Amino acid sequence: MNSWGDIFRVTIWGESHGKQVGVSIDGVPAGIALSEEDFTADLERRRAGAAGTTPRKESDIPHIVSGIYEGYTTGSPLTIEFLNENTRSGDYKNLISHPRPSHADWVAQQKWQGYNDPRGGGHFSGRITLGLVAAGVVAKKILGQAVEFSTDIIEIGGERNKERFAEIIEQARMAQDSVGGVVECCVKGIGVGLGEPFFDSAESLIAHLLFSVPAVKGIEFGAGFEAARKRGSQNNDCIISADGKTATNHAGGIVGGITNGNDIVVRAAIKPTASISSEQQTFNFETGAVEPLVIKGRHDVCIALRAAVVVESAIAIALAELKLRA
Repeated sequence: MNSWGDIFRVTIWGESHGKQVGVSIDGVPAGIALSEEDFTADLERRRAGAAGTTPRKESDIPHIVSGIYEGYTTGSPLTIEFLNENTRSGDYKNLISHPRPSHADWVAQQKWQGYNDPRGGGHFSGRITLGLVAAGVVAKKILGQAVEFSTDIIEIGGERNKERFAEIIEQARMAQDSVGGVVECCVKGIGVGLGEPFFDSAESLIAHLLFSVPAVKGIEFGAGFEAARKRGSQNNDCIISADGKTATNHAGGIVGGITNGNDIVVRAAIKPTASISSEQQTFNFETGAVEPLVIKGRHDVCIALRAAVVVESAIAIALAELKLRA
């Protein structure tokens, strides 16, 4: 399904090469100051143009078409649209019979009996994350100014030395290949008590949304997988003050599925972009044989560069849902 949330209910829609993509949000409280300019900063963080990102450039101007009156939310569904203006659908014709490895081309055809829109990946394109970023802006408004997000790319191509990131990306580009990365998000100012265990714990809702983001293949909270290599005496976060502050934060700000007032720390593993320019040997369903595939089109060498704000937005949406439930 393309809708998520019980109170802050987000519905994303559109296809990569369709007329529009966008998001509709139900459950936004009335009286929140909101303008199209409020979306600019986060949309710029997602925009292509930097080295290692796709040459496809879109204006990504948000159009608020419902849910706003005289600069404030009305309490009715909020809908934000973005036009698709720079498409080259012909680059994708051969992928219908000769689908890309590790992309959704083939599984989408199978699930919808070929009625899916294959252009640019259709509804499976990273372009659809525009709606998540827009919803994230609204979610941050609900969380309030006291909540601060700090999001960074901490690893690219297995390397954590940021001084080498540009070199690694360029090497992949020259090889007509791609690289993945790890995005880390830290959220300050979330109080104690958000989370509805078992099944709607803070981790559960955050992970649900993050795994909905194309290219996310792994999630860690706090120490994450490293916690499995520690003893309890090494991993436990001792409480050092009456407000619940802990000496360490291996739990990543969530204990028992409930926020504990410390910084929430989440990391997301972003896979290498599936669409690479180098020749690959993969099955052609028209000829019935494994054959060389050369993917055309404009694609990111490292999608992690543009995924940081999407990861942050997904976390904000989950936290806004939990706040409205509290």
